[in-house]
Amino acid sequence: MSSFPGSPRLLRGGLVLVDPGVGSVLRIIALQYNPDTLTRSFQIRGVGPDSGDHLEALRLKGPPVETIKVEAEIDATDALAGNDAQTVDAGLHPLIAALETIVYPSSQHLAANHAEAQSGSLEIAPEMAPLPLFVFGPKRIVPVRITELSITEEAFDATLNPIRARLNLGLRVLTVDDLGFDARGGGLFMTYLQAKEQLARRQRGGSFAALGINGIP
Repeated sequence: MSSFPGSPRLLRGGLVLVDPGVGSVLRIIALQYNPDTLTRSFQIRGVGPDSGDHLEALRLKGPPVETIKVEAEIDATDALAGNDAQTVDAGLHPLIAALETIVYPSSQHLAANHAEAQSGSLEIAPEMAPLPLFVFGPKRIVPVRITELSITEEAFDATLNPIRARLNLGLRVLTVDDLGFDARGGGLFMTYLQAKEQLARRQRGGSFAALGINGIP
């Protein structure tokens, strides 16, 4: 980042893990470099053309299934050049492990499940994981589930610590249908949707002339 006094502050995208019950922040994982592209797709949840009722053709059953794909790079070269103690000792392992453990149940939970199974328990509840929020600037803070995580390690130091890697994240936006209106995550989704609506109202309207027509027949 430039040290020039007038240079803008560079914002980073990343993930924030929060307690799904009370909403307290558990961990913040900032991307070292923002991705060049961010791919978003929407599966529309309409009633569908097979309902047989023309009144249903434009009805929406709920929010679309929105998915986000992010490819980002991480590099320990600068930290190694600065002789950062943690990077010298472990390279990129801590950051990679922080991402990987999001998609693992904790070792304590696995051990507790094993102990319950050994004692004859017939019903073992899955662990409630932290709720990830994908943050890409102040206008895009959205609850997600990580559906895909791939890590390509591309360079290593003398003790085989990774020092350069590419991350591919697949995310599914969680809506009020997934989380409920009263949950902290449901409230965050509603804020996300309302921000979209506010931005849409700011869009300047077009004209029929721009479309090459005088009006709708």
